[in-house]
Amino acid sequence: MKAVIMAGGEGTRLRPLTSNMPKPMMPLVNRPMMEHIIDLLKSHGIEDIVVTVAFMANTIRTYFGDGSEFGVNISYATEETPLGTAGSVRNAMDLLDERFLVISGDVLTDVDLEGIVAFHEERGAMATIGLVRVDNPLEFGIVITREDGSIERFLEKPSWGQVFSDTINTGIFVLEPEIFDFIPDGRAVDFSGEVFPALLAEEKPLFGAVAEGYWEDVGTLEAYLGAHKDILDGKVKVHIDGFETEPGLWLGEGAEVHPDARVAAPAVVGDNCRIEAGAVVGEYSVLGSNIRVRTDASLDRTVVHDNTYLGEGTRLRGTIVGRSCDLRAGVRTDEGVVLGDECFVGEDATLAPEVKVYPFKTIEAGATINTSIVWESRGARSLFGREGVSGLANVDVTPEFATRVAMAYGSVLKKGTTIITSRDSSRSARMLKRAMMAGFNATGVTVQDLEVASVPVTRWVTRRPEVAGGLTVRLHPDDPQQVVIRFFDGDGLDVTEDGRRKIERLFNREDFRRVFPGEIGDIGFAPRALEHYATALESTVDTSRIRGRHFKVVIDYSFGSASFVMPNVLAKLGLEALVVNPFLSTAGVLSSDLDRHATNVADLVRASGSDFGAVMDPGGERIMLIDDRGTVLDHTQMLLAMLRLIEGTLGAEAVALPVNVTDRAIEMVRSAGYEVELTKLSVPAIMDAATTPGVGFAADTEGRCIFPKFLPAFDAAAAFVQLLDLLSFHERKLSEVVESLPAVHQRHETVVTPWEQKGQVMRSLLEQAKDHDVDLIDGVKVRYANGWVMALPDPDDPVTHVWSEGTTANEASQLCQEWIRRIRQMVR
Repeated sequence: MKAVIMAGGEGTRLRPLTSNMPKPMMPLVNRPMMEHIIDLLKSHGIEDIVVTVAFMANTIRTYFGDGSEFGVNISYATEETPLGTAGSVRNAMDLLDERFLVISGDVLTDVDLEGIVAFHEERGAMATIGLVRVDNPLEFGIVITREDGSIERFLEKPSWGQVFSDTINTGIFVLEPEIFDFIPDGRAVDFSGEVFPALLAEEKPLFGAVAEGYWEDVGTLEAYLGAHKDILDGKVKVHIDGFETEPGLWLGEGAEVHPDARVAAPAVVGDNCRIEAGAVVGEYSVLGSNIRVRTDASLDRTVVHDNTYLGEGTRLRGTIVGRSCDLRAGVRTDEGVVLGDECFVGEDATLAPEVKVYPFKTIEAGATINTSIVWESRGARSLFGREGVSGLANVDVTPEFATRVAMAYGSVLKKGTTIITSRDSSRSARMLKRAMMAGFNATGVTVQDLEVASVPVTRWVTRRPEVAGGLTVRLHPDDPQQVVIRFFDGDGLDVTEDGRRKIERLFNREDFRRVFPGEIGDIGFAPRALEHYATALESTVDTSRIRGRHFKVVIDYSFGSASFVMPNVLAKLGLEALVVNPFLSTAGVLSSDLDRHATNVADLVRASGSDFGAVMDPGGERIMLIDDRGTVLDHTQMLLAMLRLIEGTLGAEAVALPVNVTDRAIEMVRSAGYEVELTKLSVPAIMDAATTPGVGFAADTEGRCIFPKFLPAFDAAAAFVQLLDLLSFHERKLSEVVESLPAVHQRHETVVTPWEQKGQVMRSLLEQAKDHDVDLIDGVKVRYANGWVMALPDPDDPVTHVWSEGTTANEASQLCQEWIRRIRQMVR
């Protein structure tokens, strides 16, 4: 006996889950609905199957193939136009020359098919309809039968006043080939609306058999969640993949559950899932394959489809999450929330009950979503962020993604040019850099690889005449789960905004240059890069003067790539150096805390009587200083100390500083006879200012310095060597310099600001400041009699930064809080 599985349904009531997936492919406990139907047919000895397909037919064909993988024989009948239930079966008429069974491919059931077939044979029926009893028949077609099972009449979707029976049509039919005489060709025809009434009119043998077992249409999102609950409660017999480690709890192959995580039965954890410490997966939750549940996340009655990331502290209740979604830390969803495939939800976003988000949408961090998102995105994500292209390793930034980004950048460069690549010691960076090297080669760009190198060394080598650009791939300094890809131009500086837009435009269009085989780029290694870098750096200072001071220092490399650079740099300076964490270690970087490192170095400085200590970040750009008394300098103190030391030493006219720098720094620079060039806060802006003729020093407010005579970019090694030279020149201890610094009273806070209101906030702040001195270099900076306040929208997150400075700490705090109050009033 053959069976026909009707699999042409779109499942419109299940949107957004079925927006880009046919309903029969919707997973129930991690297997498509139709696969459960095939299992049911096979268990009743039916192995020859015809599948009628229409909506996204290739998705079904690709998954099931000829059925051999599932122990059955499958052939397909395709509807070019909608033909209805009966019309789709007639479309497969050439394959059906004997009695056959019809069943929907998008229901959940374990009814006794053999019982229905036996009933059909006993009654000598032309058609038998499988019936089940339900509590609420309003959404279904009621079938009224006589005592012998023959059908008296049909009632499609009745009102309660018309309900005379609780037996409904399941869409399971046993039919004889003669049924085709009652199905017109070439148009849409339904069994219930036209074919079966015609059989009744001609008094053909039409029966209804009340089936034993479970049946659920799974026609709504609520029913979809309910079907999972019924499966886990054992109300329906279906196969669940994985190992039942305790009653009601299934774990897939390769799944990892941390001992401090909790998974409450009944639940299903799919293949290769990872549930971290403190996470709670509550009852009636189902996780697909390759799901990552981060620390302290909590799920309750939630279904999550394959390849999804759930960040730290996420809270999901009664929620359905589609494939390949990315939910960041602190996301909250309530009952009835549904996310379509490939949605991104930013940190601390909240989705109210019953919100539906259609596929491929972005929800900004901190947003509160009260209505469904069908067409628009709330806070579109751009390819480039503040530092470069960043995202979760192997979640957002995959090898495929990295290859496409590299091809976009390679397509901007001229064919046949050379680019420099580097990475840190992490496996993520190694994997992604290799993918990018292939992307560059595909566009005809040759790669010279530095393997593991610091960011400044990469920039320095990129400045070679034969090199057109560079990039480095590293763990993100603020989140070791993320990677950041930073792009450099031929001068070793961050790619400009215009350059970023070109790369992003090509990336989004996938308009990549693909060269002929003979033009594919090569891969080589940059020769003697560290040696040349160290020699060039030494040439910028008086090494004999430094050797004459006989410095004793403590240096912490933070397990980063500075450990490759510094031995070459220190070799000719005559230092007595106590080196801490002098080797590469990804595990060390992941657990690295620069403040903790600085505290440790301070203890060592005091214990060893050293002249000073330094902590370099793993990327080699940021430096923290500790004076000879073991005092850890904050970023502002370090900047002011550097400004004090450069007095009388610069063969230049100006110093470049970001516009949010303390007024004390500006006063020090001007009193030393230099001009101050204020810049935007972004890294490219500060580096661009450092290239301006006449600028001899530049810095930001986060512990990064630039000495343009060596490299117009942030460089911790250069800052360290220049500090040695400056202390030698002035013959002073670092603690003496620190004692001479003025007091600074600054505050920095952030205010949550929705993306769509950022422009309004800035405009309003500017209007309110019309009677004061205003600086618009970056954001809005307003001067008052007792200080200044500055507001700047964040380029990556839905927040506004507020900085203030006053003559006292209390005045700085009052100024900052007053602007925060104004902004909060504006965004209500």
